[in-house]
Amino acid sequence: MAGLFQPAAGVPGGAAVALDEVEISILRSLTVQLLELIGPGPGAGEDGGEQDPLAALMADGPTEPPSDLALARLFPDAYGGPGAGGDEETREAAAEFRRYTENDLRARKREDGLAVVRTLDSLAPAGEGGAVLTLTPEQSRRWLGALNDLRLAIGARLEIADDEDGDELYALPDGDPRKPMVMAYLWLGALQESLVETLAP
Repeated sequence: MAGLFQPAAGVPGGAAVALDEVEISILRSLTVQLLELIGPGPGAGEDGGEQDPLAALMADGPTEPPSDLALARLFPDAYGGPGAGGDEETREAAAEFRRYTENDLRARKREDGLAVVRTLDSLAPAGEGGAVLTLTPEQSRRWLGALNDLRLAIGARLEIADDEDGDELYALPDGDPRKPMVMAYLWLGALQESLVETLAP
């Protein structure tokens, strides 16, 4: 394996990838930062720990889009929403949609991120500081979601709105402070693409 996902031997519908210690550390660090950005769910304790399931079920979500650009990319407005300058009826529909869906969406994104951290933490070294990560079909779906969210968040920080915006960033000199983030963005994209291809029927 050349650092990209391939079908997992002995795990029907699963995927596997060889990762070295640095790649494992980067993936884990980025995912933890993503989890911190998403934040704890409704009903979480003051320390962000165990959630009260009833409080989480009864809690209304926000009605306004996040002010943070990365969060706004992760939780976009429906129907154009308040940020799109639509008419009053459209803005109200978007706010109502967000109120009833954002908490569930945040919970799913948290679960995807936690699945990545847990699978990375369970890796056993495979010699020379690397390991082979093997994912079940369910874990693979969680990884796809988390990889997508990581790229969306990093893309927002780099102000990449579409492929054309990224062209200039790909040619950044090594001394540019954005270069490491661009490299992470490209690497995550390659991982995501290889996982999609691996899982495709």
